[in-house]
Amino acid sequence: MNIQLRFFAGIREALGASQEAVALPANVHTVGDVRNYLRERGGVWAEALADGRALRMACNHVMTDASTPITDGCEVAFFPPVTGG
Repeated sequence: MNIQLRFFAGIREALGASQEAVALPANVHTVGDVRNYLRERGGVWAEALADGRALRMACNHVMTDASTPITDGCEVAFFPPVTGG
């Protein structure tokens, strides 16, 4: 499955990327699975997307939680709870 990732504010700065296209393995089915998959990259990815870190998620421009299913071609976004202009 192929999806688009978007990173905003402090998450974008920590990761050094604002977007990425990624092909996911077959065991990734939800937004939470995407977060876990990205954390497996280690380093800044594990730190920026850590379980205890306050983080908001969206799927196709709709605020969501970790249990939301993803579909081929969807957009998943990660950002801190408060962002500024």
